[in-house]
Amino acid sequence: MDKLLSNLKIVVPDKIFVKDPESSDLGKRIVEHSIILIDDIGFEAFTFKKLGTLIGSNESSIYRYFESKHKLLVYLSSWYWAWIEYQLVFETHSLNATDKLKKAIEIVARNIKEDSKFSHINEVVLNRIIVNENSKSFLTKEVDQENKDGYFVIYKRIVHRLRDMIKDLSPSYQYPSSLASTIIEGSLHQHFLKDHFKSITDCKIGVTPVDFYKNLVFNALNIAQ
Repeated sequence: MDKLLSNLKIVVPDKIFVKDPESSDLGKRIVEHSIILIDDIGFEAFTFKKLGTLIGSNESSIYRYFESKHKLLVYLSSWYWAWIEYQLVFETHSLNATDKLKKAIEIVARNIKEDSKFSHINEVVLNRIIVNENSKSFLTKEVDQENKDGYFVIYKRIVHRLRDMIKDLSPSYQYPSSLASTIIEGSLHQHFLKDHFKSITDCKIGVTPVDFYKNLVFNALNIAQ
C-alpha cells in the first residue's frame, strides 16, 4: 500500500488556479513557502509581494499561478481535504460499519503527522493553517458562484463520505449530513479552542477532539462504541 500511495497525485479542481503549481519547480516553491509564510504571519498579513521576496521571485510570477491570495488559500484547503480523502479511502476500505466510522472520525479530527510522500508540503503546518484559516476560504460574498464552479467539491465529497458511513451504520438517523459536517468543522474548531480558548473546551492533554466526536456521534446514533 505504501508503494501505491507513493505514486498518488493530489488533484485539485483546475478552476482554482491559472497554472497548475504541481507542473513546475516554481509552482511547488510557491505552494511550499506560502504555507510557511501564512503560518508565520497569518492570512490577513500575507501578500504575494511578501511571498515573492521569500522565494526570490517577482510578484508577477506568482500571479501566473493564482489570480489572488484567496484562490491560493482555496487551493491549499482543497489540497488538504484531498489528502484527507485519500486517507479515508485507504484506511477504512476493509472495515465494518462501526469501525469504519470510528476510523473516519480519527482521520478528520486527529493531530496531523507529516507525510513524506509530498516533500514540498508540510502537512503539519498546513493543518495549522486549516484550523486557523479554512473558514476564510468560503466565508466570502463569492461563495455561491465559487461553489457552482466546483471550488469546494473535494470538501463536500468528504462530508458525503462521512454521511454515507453514518447512514450505513444507522439508516434511521435523521440528520446524517448535518452530523457529518459538524464532525469536520467542529473538530477544527475544537483544535482551535484547545490552543487559544482553553477555558471553553474540554479538549486538553489526555482528551482529544477525536475522543469528543466519537462520544458525540455514537451517543447521537445510540450505538455502543
